[in-house]
Amino acid sequence: AKFTENVFSKSIFTTPKKLRKALKKSNFNFANDPAILFNKDVQKKMSELRTDEYNKALDNIAENKRLYTAGLKEWAKENNKPLYPDANFTMRLTYGQVLGYKPFDGANYDFHTTTKGVLEKEDADNPEFVVPEALKDAILKKDFGRYADKKTENMHVTFITNNDITGGNSGSPVFNAKGEVIGLAFDGNWEAMSGDIIFEPNLQRCINVDIRYVLFVMEKVGGAERLIKELTIK
Repeated sequence: AKFTENVFSKSIFTTPKKLRKALKKSNFNFANDPAILFNKDVQKKMSELRTDEYNKALDNIAENKRLYTAGLKEWAKENNKPLYPDANFTMRLTYGQVLGYKPFDGANYDFHTTTKGVLEKEDADNPEFVVPEALKDAILKKDFGRYADKKTENMHVTFITNNDITGGNSGSPVFNAKGEVIGLAFDGNWEAMSGDIIFEPNLQRCINVDIRYVLFVMEKVGGAERLIKELTIK
């Protein structure tokens, strides 16, 4: 506890104010900052813990990845299937459909969820399912305004598509055929966990937050009216 208190009290990286003040000094030595020193010690210890067995395991993984890639190329060639391009940080575009799915007999998942489900899943003892009071009040008032779905008059929260996604896709914008933002990709369904090996179009789905719900939360809960005014909302 004393060590933690020392780092937080003396390090310049604990508050923006401390950092800005230090940056104004031309002779400030960052190397002596307690947070930097702690990081160096951790990195040194991690390096020591990397035993020969650990390094051998890394080499084994790398070798088998090459073998897997070679097999994947051969499979694609034999089955006339395209391979994914290298992900080199350039812009990537793909396409898909808003689509529900049937994971097994007797189950049929719709393509969207609503705020009703948000309240149904509320669990004060589970951090992932805590519904803030401000959000709960806004949902119960049903003051969805222009963000309500025109057909159902409900507030849609998420929708699923058959886009093939992977780790790192979270936050990717989802456009309709007119080029308008309709949502943001943020997850995949349980059946999509094997997607990095092969894509199963009948089962794998990309989960997207409906942009109308984002705007609803921004305006009705977050009080971000100024940002809302900057947007063209149809």
